[in-house]
Amino acid sequence: MAQLNEPISLTVSGSTAYTPNAFDDAVADAIGGPLRAGSLTTFQVNIGLTCNLACEHCHVESSPNRREQMDWATMELILDAADRAGSTDLDITGGAPEMNPHFRRFVAAARAQGMSVNVRTNLTIVLQPGYEDLPEFFRAQGVSLVASLPCYLPENVDKQRGEHVYEDSVEVLQRLNAVGFGVDPQLELNLVYNPGGPSLPPPTEKLEQDYKKVLSERWGIEFNSLYTITNVPIGRFMRDLRRAGKGDAYDQLLRDRFNCATIEPLMCRHQVHISHDGTMHDCDFNYALKMPVNDVPGTHIRDFDPEVHGRRRVATGEHCFACTAGAGSSCSGALA
Repeated sequence: MAQLNEPISLTVSGSTAYTPNAFDDAVADAIGGPLRAGSLTTFQVNIGLTCNLACEHCHVESSPNRREQMDWATMELILDAADRAGSTDLDITGGAPEMNPHFRRFVAAARAQGMSVNVRTNLTIVLQPGYEDLPEFFRAQGVSLVASLPCYLPENVDKQRGEHVYEDSVEVLQRLNAVGFGVDPQLELNLVYNPGGPSLPPPTEKLEQDYKKVLSERWGIEFNSLYTITNVPIGRFMRDLRRAGKGDAYDQLLRDRFNCATIEPLMCRHQVHISHDGTMHDCDFNYALKMPVNDVPGTHIRDFDPEVHGRRRVATGEHCFACTAGAGSSCSGALA
Protein backbone atom coordinates (compact mmCIF):
# COMPACT_ATOMS: atom_id res chain seq x y z
CA MET A 1 0.00 0.00 0.00
CA ALA A 2 1.27 3.49 -0.82
CA GLN A 3 2.07 5.84 2.03
CA LEU A 4 -0.03 9.02 2.31
CA ASN A 5 2.67 11.07 0.65
CA GLU A 6 3.12 8.64 -2.22
CA PRO A 7 0.05 8.77 -4.53
CA ILE A 8 -0.21 6.10 -7.20
CA SER A 9 -0.73 7.49 -10.69
CA LEU A 10 -0.97 6.36 -14.28
CA THR A 11 -1.20 8.20 -17.58
CA VAL A 12 -4.29 7.98 -19.78
CA SER A 13 -4.54 9.84 -23.12
CA GLY A 14 -2.03 12.46 -22.10
CA SER A 15 -3.68 13.35 -18.78
CA THR A 16 -3.02 12.03 -15.30
CA ALA A 17 -5.52 9.80 -13.54
CA TYR A 18 -5.20 8.69 -9.93
CA THR A 19 -6.21 5.36 -8.54
CA PRO A 20 -9.10 5.19 -6.06
CA ASN A 21 -8.11 5.70 -2.44
CA ALA A 22 -9.67 5.74 1.01
CA PHE A 23 -10.38 9.47 0.78
CA ASP A 24 -12.36 8.97 -2.44
CA ASP A 25 -14.37 6.27 -0.67
CA ALA A 26 -15.12 8.56 2.29
CA VAL A 27 -16.25 11.38 -0.02
CA ALA A 28 -18.40 9.06 -2.13
CA ASP A 29 -20.09 7.71 1.01
CA ALA A 30 -20.79 11.28 2.14
CA ILE A 31 -22.01 12.92 -1.08
CA GLY A 32 -22.77 10.01 -3.37
CA GLY A 33 -20.06 10.68 -5.94
CA PRO A 34 -16.56 11.98 -6.61
CA LEU A 35 -15.14 15.33 -5.54
CA ARG A 36 -15.54 17.91 -8.30
CA ALA A 37 -14.76 21.60 -8.73
CA GLY A 38 -17.70 23.87 -7.99
CA SER A 39 -16.38 27.28 -9.03
CA LEU A 40 -13.23 29.14 -10.02
CA THR A 41 -13.30 32.20 -7.79
CA THR A 42 -9.59 32.01 -6.95
CA PHE A 43 -6.34 31.55 -8.84
CA GLN A 44 -3.67 30.48 -6.36
CA VAL A 45 -0.17 30.90 -7.76
CA ASN A 46 3.14 29.63 -6.40
CA ILE A 47 5.58 32.00 -8.10
CA GLY A 48 8.77 30.43 -6.78
CA LEU A 49 10.41 28.21 -4.19
CA THR A 50 13.26 30.51 -3.20
CA CYS A 51 12.89 31.56 0.44
CA ASN A 52 15.05 33.17 3.10
CA LEU A 53 13.81 30.51 5.56
CA ALA A 54 13.68 26.69 5.57
CA CYS A 55 10.80 25.88 7.93
CA GLU A 56 10.24 22.37 9.28
CA HIS A 57 6.55 22.31 8.29
CA CYS A 58 7.01 23.70 4.75
CA HIS A 59 5.21 21.24 2.49
CA VAL A 60 6.83 22.62 -0.68
CA GLU A 61 10.29 22.49 0.94
CA SER A 62 11.31 26.04 0.11
CA SER A 63 14.73 27.28 1.18
CA PRO A 64 17.50 29.74 0.26
CA ASN A 65 18.96 27.02 -1.96
CA ARG A 66 15.89 26.65 -4.21
CA ARG A 67 16.10 28.50 -7.51
CA GLU A 68 12.75 27.73 -9.18
CA GLN A 69 10.97 30.95 -10.18
CA MET A 70 7.97 31.75 -12.38
CA ASP A 71 8.73 33.87 -15.45
CA TRP A 72 6.72 36.86 -16.63
CA ALA A 73 5.31 35.05 -19.68
CA THR A 74 3.64 32.50 -17.41
CA MET A 75 2.26 35.26 -15.20
CA GLU A 76 0.69 36.86 -18.27
CA LEU A 77 -0.98 33.55 -19.15
CA ILE A 78 -2.36 33.35 -15.62
CA LEU A 79 -3.80 36.87 -15.71
CA ASP A 80 -5.45 36.14 -19.04
CA ALA A 81 -6.88 32.84 -17.77
CA ALA A 82 -8.23 34.47 -14.61
CA ASP A 83 -9.88 37.17 -16.70
CA ARG A 84 -11.55 34.61 -18.98
CA ALA A 85 -12.75 32.62 -15.96
CA GLY A 86 -14.16 35.71 -14.24
CA SER A 87 -12.06 34.90 -11.16
CA THR A 88 -11.98 37.69 -8.59
CA ASP A 89 -9.12 36.65 -6.30
CA LEU A 90 -5.40 36.12 -6.86
CA ASP A 91 -3.66 34.28 -4.02
CA ILE A 92 0.13 34.57 -4.33
CA THR A 93 2.38 32.18 -2.47
CA GLY A 94 5.89 30.68 -2.55
CA GLY A 95 8.63 30.27 -1.17
CA ALA A 96 8.87 33.83 -0.19
CA PRO A 97 6.87 35.12 -3.18
CA GLU A 98 8.38 38.57 -2.74
CA MET A 99 11.73 37.15 -3.92
CA ASN A 100 10.47 36.52 -7.44
CA PRO A 101 11.91 39.32 -9.64
CA HIS A 102 8.48 39.87 -11.26
CA PHE A 103 6.51 39.87 -8.00
CA ARG A 104 5.70 43.57 -7.85
CA ARG A 105 4.81 43.75 -11.53
CA PHE A 106 2.49 40.76 -11.11
CA VAL A 107 0.71 42.30 -8.12
CA ALA A 108 0.26 45.63 -9.88
CA ALA A 109 -1.05 43.98 -13.06
CA ALA A 110 -3.60 41.91 -11.13
CA ARG A 111 -4.80 44.95 -9.21
CA ALA A 112 -5.10 46.93 -12.45
CA GLN A 113 -7.21 44.04 -13.78
CA GLY A 114 -9.58 44.50 -10.85
CA MET A 115 -8.58 41.40 -8.88
CA SER A 116 -8.24 41.26 -5.12
CA VAL A 117 -4.69 40.18 -4.29
CA ASN A 118 -3.75 38.06 -1.31
CA VAL A 119 -0.01 37.72 -0.52
CA ARG A 120 1.26 34.94 1.74
CA THR A 121 4.33 36.26 3.51
CA ASN A 122 6.77 34.83 6.03
CA LEU A 123 7.18 38.38 7.41
CA THR A 124 10.96 38.13 7.89
CA ILE A 125 11.64 38.84 4.22
CA VAL A 126 10.92 42.52 4.97
CA LEU A 127 14.15 42.69 6.99
CA GLN A 128 16.30 41.49 4.09
CA PRO A 129 18.24 44.03 1.98
CA GLY A 130 16.16 45.26 -0.94
CA TYR A 131 12.82 44.34 0.62
CA GLU A 132 12.56 46.94 3.37
CA ASP A 133 9.94 48.98 1.48
CA LEU A 134 7.52 46.08 1.07
CA PRO A 135 5.06 47.40 3.71
CA GLU A 136 4.67 50.62 1.73
CA PHE A 137 4.33 48.70 -1.54
CA PHE A 138 1.65 46.45 -0.03
CA ARG A 139 -0.24 49.48 1.25
CA ALA A 140 -0.03 51.32 -2.09
CA GLN A 141 -1.42 48.27 -3.92
CA GLY A 142 -4.14 47.58 -1.35
CA VAL A 143 -3.27 43.90 -1.01
CA SER A 144 -4.37 41.61 1.81
CA LEU A 145 -1.63 39.87 3.77
CA VAL A 146 -1.57 36.36 5.24
CA ALA A 147 1.41 36.07 7.55
CA SER A 148 2.82 32.89 9.04
CA LEU A 149 3.15 33.00 12.83
CA PRO A 150 2.67 29.43 14.06
CA CYS A 151 2.46 30.45 17.72
CA TYR A 152 2.33 33.58 19.87
CA LEU A 153 5.24 32.28 21.97
CA PRO A 154 8.85 32.68 20.76
CA GLU A 155 10.11 29.20 21.66
CA ASN A 156 7.48 27.44 19.52
CA VAL A 157 7.98 29.72 16.53
CA ASP A 158 11.77 29.47 16.59
CA LYS A 159 11.59 25.67 16.90
CA GLN A 160 9.53 25.41 13.70
CA ARG A 161 11.04 28.22 11.66
CA GLY A 162 14.53 29.00 12.92
CA GLU A 163 16.40 30.99 15.53
CA HIS A 164 15.24 34.60 16.04
CA VAL A 165 12.34 34.23 13.59
CA TYR A 166 9.81 35.18 16.29
CA GLU A 167 11.72 38.33 17.16
CA ASP A 168 12.00 39.30 13.50
CA SER A 169 8.33 38.54 12.87
CA VAL A 170 7.28 40.79 15.74
CA GLU A 171 9.34 43.64 14.34
CA VAL A 172 7.77 43.28 10.89
CA LEU A 173 4.24 43.02 12.30
CA GLN A 174 4.85 46.29 14.12
CA ARG A 175 6.02 47.88 10.86
CA LEU A 176 2.91 46.61 9.08
CA ASN A 177 0.69 48.02 11.83
CA ALA A 178 2.52 51.34 11.49
CA VAL A 179 1.44 51.66 7.83
CA GLY A 180 -2.12 50.56 8.56
CA PHE A 181 -2.27 46.76 8.15
CA GLY A 182 -4.48 45.20 10.80
CA VAL A 183 -5.58 48.70 11.83
CA ASP A 184 -7.14 50.27 8.71
CA PRO A 185 -10.27 48.28 7.70
CA GLN A 186 -9.06 48.43 4.08
CA LEU A 187 -5.68 46.82 4.87
CA GLU A 188 -6.26 43.27 6.04
CA LEU A 189 -3.61 41.40 8.03
CA ASN A 190 -4.32 37.79 8.95
CA LEU A 191 -2.03 35.40 10.81
CA VAL A 192 -1.60 31.66 10.29
CA TYR A 193 -1.29 29.04 13.04
CA ASN A 194 -0.35 25.43 12.49
CA PRO A 195 0.33 22.81 15.19
CA GLY A 196 3.92 22.06 16.03
CA GLY A 197 3.34 18.31 15.89
CA PRO A 198 0.91 15.51 14.92
CA SER A 199 -2.33 17.00 16.24
CA LEU A 200 -5.30 18.95 14.94
CA PRO A 201 -5.56 22.69 15.56
CA PRO A 202 -7.60 23.75 18.59
CA PRO A 203 -10.85 25.72 18.12
CA THR A 204 -10.04 28.89 16.20
CA GLU A 205 -12.07 31.38 18.25
CA LYS A 206 -10.34 30.73 21.57
CA LEU A 207 -6.88 30.53 20.02
CA GLU A 208 -7.45 33.79 18.15
CA GLN A 209 -8.39 35.46 21.43
CA ASP A 210 -5.17 34.21 23.00
CA TYR A 211 -3.10 35.44 20.04
CA LYS A 212 -4.67 38.89 20.16
CA LYS A 213 -4.28 39.21 23.91
CA VAL A 214 -0.62 38.19 24.02
CA LEU A 215 0.51 40.07 20.92
CA SER A 216 -1.34 43.23 21.96
CA GLU A 217 -0.18 43.24 25.58
CA ARG A 218 3.44 42.33 24.86
CA TRP A 219 4.09 44.06 21.55
CA GLY A 220 1.15 46.34 20.75
CA ILE A 221 0.38 44.26 17.64
CA GLU A 222 -3.07 44.20 16.02
CA PHE A 223 -4.35 41.86 13.30
CA ASN A 224 -7.69 40.88 11.77
CA SER A 225 -8.14 37.11 11.93
CA LEU A 226 -6.28 33.93 12.77
CA TYR A 227 -6.26 31.08 10.26
CA THR A 228 -5.77 27.62 11.79
CA ILE A 229 -4.28 25.13 9.32
CA THR A 230 -3.80 21.40 9.78
CA ASN A 231 -0.38 20.03 8.92
CA VAL A 232 -0.69 17.87 5.80
CA PRO A 233 1.28 14.59 6.04
CA ILE A 234 3.74 15.27 3.24
CA GLY A 235 7.24 16.69 2.77
CA ARG A 236 9.56 17.55 5.65
CA PHE A 237 6.78 17.28 8.21
CA MET A 238 5.90 13.69 7.36
CA ARG A 239 9.52 12.60 7.10
CA ASP A 240 10.08 13.91 10.63
CA LEU A 241 6.98 12.07 11.87
CA ARG A 242 8.09 8.82 10.26
CA ARG A 243 11.53 9.11 11.84
CA ALA A 244 9.86 9.63 15.22
CA GLY A 245 7.55 6.67 14.69
CA LYS A 246 4.44 8.87 14.77
CA GLY A 247 3.42 8.84 11.12
CA ASP A 248 0.91 5.98 11.23
CA ALA A 249 -0.84 7.37 14.31
CA TYR A 250 -1.21 10.77 12.64
CA ASP A 251 -2.55 9.17 9.46
CA GLN A 252 -5.15 7.34 11.52
CA LEU A 253 -6.11 10.47 13.46
CA LEU A 254 -6.89 12.29 10.22
CA ARG A 255 -9.00 9.40 8.91
CA ASP A 256 -10.89 9.00 12.18
CA ARG A 257 -11.79 12.71 12.33
CA PHE A 258 -13.19 12.91 8.79
CA ASN A 259 -16.00 15.50 8.77
CA CYS A 260 -18.37 15.49 5.80
CA ALA A 261 -19.42 19.10 6.63
CA THR A 262 -16.04 20.27 5.31
CA ILE A 263 -16.50 18.89 1.79
CA GLU A 264 -18.49 21.70 0.15
CA PRO A 265 -16.09 24.55 1.11
CA LEU A 266 -12.87 22.65 0.36
CA MET A 267 -10.47 25.05 -1.36
CA CYS A 268 -9.74 22.58 -4.19
CA ARG A 269 -13.38 22.94 -5.29
CA HIS A 270 -13.19 26.70 -5.74
CA GLN A 271 -9.74 27.42 -7.14
CA VAL A 272 -7.00 26.30 -9.46
CA HIS A 273 -3.39 26.31 -8.27
CA ILE A 274 -0.60 27.12 -10.72
CA SER A 275 3.00 26.18 -9.97
CA HIS A 276 6.09 28.18 -10.92
CA ASP A 277 6.40 26.29 -14.22
CA GLY A 278 2.78 26.87 -15.22
CA THR A 279 1.42 23.43 -14.30
CA MET A 280 -2.11 23.45 -12.90
CA HIS A 281 -3.03 21.64 -9.69
CA ASP A 282 -6.08 21.49 -7.47
CA CYS A 283 -4.19 22.83 -4.45
CA ASP A 284 -0.67 23.56 -3.28
CA PHE A 285 -0.48 20.23 -1.45
CA ASN A 286 -1.11 18.36 -4.70
CA TYR A 287 1.53 20.61 -6.23
CA ALA A 288 4.01 19.51 -3.59
CA LEU A 289 3.21 15.89 -4.48
CA LYS A 290 3.47 16.55 -8.24
CA MET A 291 -0.21 15.72 -8.77
CA PRO A 292 -1.50 17.94 -11.61
CA VAL A 293 -5.15 18.45 -12.44
CA ASN A 294 -6.71 15.37 -14.00
CA ASP A 295 -9.89 14.60 -15.94
CA VAL A 296 -8.94 17.45 -18.33
CA PRO A 297 -7.16 17.56 -21.71
CA GLY A 298 -4.22 19.72 -20.59
CA THR A 299 -2.33 20.46 -17.39
CA HIS A 300 -0.45 23.68 -18.30
CA ILE A 301 -1.99 27.11 -17.85
CA ARG A 302 -1.72 27.66 -21.62
CA ASP A 303 -4.32 24.87 -21.93
CA PHE A 304 -6.76 26.48 -19.50
CA ASP A 305 -10.43 26.35 -20.43
CA PRO A 306 -12.86 27.94 -17.93
CA GLU A 307 -15.66 25.56 -18.80
CA VAL A 308 -13.58 22.39 -18.68
CA HIS A 309 -11.43 23.21 -15.67
CA GLY A 310 -14.36 24.69 -13.78
CA ARG A 311 -16.09 21.29 -13.59
CA ARG A 312 -13.07 18.98 -13.40
CA ARG A 313 -12.84 16.03 -11.07
CA VAL A 314 -10.41 16.87 -8.27
CA ALA A 315 -7.25 14.75 -8.03
CA THR A 316 -7.12 13.27 -4.54
CA GLY A 317 -4.93 11.16 -2.31
CA GLU A 318 -5.09 10.04 1.28
CA HIS A 319 -3.24 13.21 2.32
CA CYS A 320 -6.56 14.97 1.62
CA PHE A 321 -7.91 13.70 4.95
CA ALA A 322 -5.94 16.57 6.53
CA CYS A 323 -8.32 19.10 4.95
CA THR A 324 -11.46 17.29 6.13
CA ALA A 325 -10.42 16.32 9.68
CA GLY A 326 -12.16 17.98 12.59
CA ALA A 327 -13.13 21.55 11.71
CA GLY A 328 -11.40 21.17 8.36
CA SER A 329 -8.51 23.13 6.93
CA SER A 330 -7.77 25.36 3.98
CA CYS A 331 -5.43 28.19 3.09
CA SER A 332 -8.03 30.44 4.76
CA GLY A 333 -8.28 28.38 7.91
CA ALA A 334 -10.98 26.16 9.38
CA LEU A 335 -13.99 25.21 7.26
CA ALA A 336 -16.70 24.10 9.68
